[in-house]
Amino acid sequence: MARVLIVDDAAFMRMMLKDILVKNGMEVVGEAVNGADAVEKYRELTPDVVTMDITMPEMDGITAVKQIKGFHPQAKIIMCSAMGQQPMVLEAIQAGAKDFVVKPFQADRVMDSINKVLGS
Repeated sequence: MARVLIVDDAAFMRMMLKDILVKNGMEVVGEAVNGADAVEKYRELTPDVVTMDITMPEMDGITAVKQIKGFHPQAKIIMCSAMGQQPMVLEAIQAGAKDFVVKPFQADRVMDSINKVLGS
């Protein structure tokens, strides 16, 4: 069972993702509300996969990806972006994110992405 850390400043988005993941047999080991929180929780929980929002207060998702990859190069991170955030998604991929999903979340797309990243 894959252990997932969900990172999003919107509680509603975290809840939606958690619902998709749990229904598909994943274990949500933690939730973070911004990039700084994500880096801390990653160190503490070492999840198999992270779903990372791009735009968040305090520390954005791209900075968090760079920091996590800095101390754990094997980290598997999937970016979650709203429509029209393509330049930021590209930057996140260059920073080390493995894939991205677009909001609003489609369960099959989220699971495809997680399974793809876990298999890589």
